[in-house]
Amino acid sequence: MEGINNKIYFNNNRTTSPDPEVIDLMRSYVPMGNTDLALNTFKKGVASMINAEADEIIFTRGTSESINLGLKSCFRYNFEKGKHVITNISEHFAVLDGCNELKALGAEITYLPVDPEGRIDVQELRNKIRPDTQMLSIMAANNETGVVQPIEEVAEFCREHQITFFTDACQLVGKTLVDVNDFGFDCAAFGSHKMYGPEGIGALYIRDKDLRSFLLNNYTFEPELKLAAGFAKAAELFLEQHWENSSHISKLKNYMEHQLLDIEGLRINGSTRHRLYNTSNLTFPEDINVYSLLDKFDFAHNRCKESYVLKAMGLSSEEIKNSYRFSFGKYNTLDEVKLLVESILGLVNQKTLS
Repeated sequence: MEGINNKIYFNNNRTTSPDPEVIDLMRSYVPMGNTDLALNTFKKGVASMINAEADEIIFTRGTSESINLGLKSCFRYNFEKGKHVITNISEHFAVLDGCNELKALGAEITYLPVDPEGRIDVQELRNKIRPDTQMLSIMAANNETGVVQPIEEVAEFCREHQITFFTDACQLVGKTLVDVNDFGFDCAAFGSHKMYGPEGIGALYIRDKDLRSFLLNNYTFEPELKLAAGFAKAAELFLEQHWENSSHISKLKNYMEHQLLDIEGLRINGSTRHRLYNTSNLTFPEDINVYSLLDKFDFAHNRCKESYVLKAMGLSSEEIKNSYRFSFGKYNTLDEVKLLVESILGLVNQKTLS
């Protein structure tokens, strides 16, 4: 798959290209009849992807707004219970920025550490609970490493203590089959452009009807119907194509890692057991200049800004500088991955000859 500037695109955790069926639907979409009825139909389509009800879905302007709206609404709604919020230090910056805004509203934030594999310790979470703890914000899957947190254990803990569980599910929904009832989310943010749908629209799942009513009393947004239609179509295609796409993408990631693991000093960052099937974050030896391949390929790097996620996992500044994220999507091909592998191994051979 070619991205911007004709580079081969391995940056699907950042954004994905809309599916052609989504594009065709949006181009031909003509609003007809009752707008509320149409929106409810599209909410039903999005809700079906996570086994939710249409009225449990609130459309937003995008993933960042979903996160910000979810955090603030949950905190304000639960304010009488307390002001203590627990999150973790490797959350997406949208969550960390949102927590800073909560502090201005009176919140006291506890930041859980992560282990070298990028996961929180549930026992550490239990130790941080206070009588006035009202919300936990733990991301489902990390955007940089693909590490999946123990969200079912977190949800069970929240139920035990009657604490609201908010999650940034932007990297999980649209990649993995999600049942909000099994996972136990109270509030979950996710978006369309992460799953081959249009930009400019996100969603917030909220289980509790009183919390939904509280939010809607303070928030008004009606998306363009064609965006909502595109989002619903992307959800439909995800359910239809999940097993085929996940198998294809897993093979691409596994092929790349297996071909590169003989490189002395190479390291996979994050849990290899609890990780999204499409994400590979690798640290290379400093004398292998993977950064030079950015003229051919589009992947994530840390040259402009040091990754606080990798730093939290214990990597040094030099290791972070030489770490790169490759996130694969359904439009990538094995030939593209072979070309990437050949290019990286070519750098290794140059080092050996020099």
